[in-house]
Amino acid sequence: MGLFSRKKNEKEAKAERKEKVEGTQQEQSKRREPAKEARQKQSGKKEYIKGAGGTIVSKSILEGTSKLKWLFRQEGGHGNGWIAFGDADTQEYVDNPDNMTIVDFNELANIEPAVVNVFFLPVGADLEFCDDKTGKYFVDTRTGEEIRGQVLHPLQAAFEKNLKFLNKESYPEEFFRELFTPDHRRENFVVGEADFPTGEIVLADPLVYLGTEYMVTLERRIPAGSYPVELAVCHSEIAGTRIVGARLIISGEEAVRHEIAMPKGSEIGSMGEPGVWAFFGVDGGMACFSDTEAAEKYRSFSKNWQSKNPGKNPYLDYFAPLFQESCEKYPQVQREGGDFLQWQIPGTDCRLVMFTSGMGDGIYSGYWGMDAKGEAAELVIPFINPAYI
Repeated sequence: MGLFSRKKNEKEAKAERKEKVEGTQQEQSKRREPAKEARQKQSGKKEYIKGAGGTIVSKSILEGTSKLKWLFRQEGGHGNGWIAFGDADTQEYVDNPDNMTIVDFNELANIEPAVVNVFFLPVGADLEFCDDKTGKYFVDTRTGEEIRGQVLHPLQAAFEKNLKFLNKESYPEEFFRELFTPDHRRENFVVGEADFPTGEIVLADPLVYLGTEYMVTLERRIPAGSYPVELAVCHSEIAGTRIVGARLIISGEEAVRHEIAMPKGSEIGSMGEPGVWAFFGVDGGMACFSDTEAAEKYRSFSKNWQSKNPGKNPYLDYFAPLFQESCEKYPQVQREGGDFLQWQIPGTDCRLVMFTSGMGDGIYSGYWGMDAKGEAAELVIPFINPAYI
């Protein structure tokens, strides 16, 4: 029955077109590789999205006899799941498998670049393309919403949202409790103990700032000793396995409130004054809790290692194999290559625990968890709000 049958409305026709296309996928898949290789040799083609994957497109769009009109993303579809129909396509036309073909998404983007804006929409997206005096945009046929800007990759969207969430002076206590409460996506993992011979704590990126003037020493001290470092690990469909928080467990008491950890010489009341901040920088994707004495021993080790290994990279040529060993030992709670490491500084009795900082480089803050008696029970670094991933 034709697309313009009186017994079918527009929605039913679109549904039938999608159903017919599904029947051509296996046949077209066999032809995809030779066609793809030939197209890649063509000059003047722009790669908008690397690794975008295959997309089912009406040949009328590719040949220029129609313009993009409908764009769908189906579950379990070929390649990336996107299907594109032209404004001149009829049901009879799309019923013929020879009139549909599989191309790299970038080939469609070279014909109509606006499709790049919606590439990261999820499965189930059902869009109508519009081109009028107000510009080029898509309309969500289910909600009527106009999509005029670029839809970010889910991970990028989460990253940007998380940036705005970090480094607040305070958070609801519920956030800290939930950060370390295991559920179907999150688990806690104690990496091991770190040593604090003086009890003066440093927060730093161990690969870049530990042992330098740019590390942040905290005002509050803890009793000298060794303390466990626990990580909150989230298994996310969007971001993969990520460390969303780390904490130094100082006592077995429950923390009833949290306050931001101020740097040495400052207090919470001075927040907002010129030159007063309560965060530390990460530029190597790592963070750690350290003692000032351990930091000095680390500085000596680093200087000595570099002098004996000129031109070598401390991470790639020294730490990477150690992180890989950690990964092989505990693969269920970290990504390939390793996300954490308990390490004893060579020639010393000081141990450090290093760990990746959530989504990578940035600025992060520590928060003291205080017990009912007003004593420090823990020191927490939130990296990611798990709700965002």
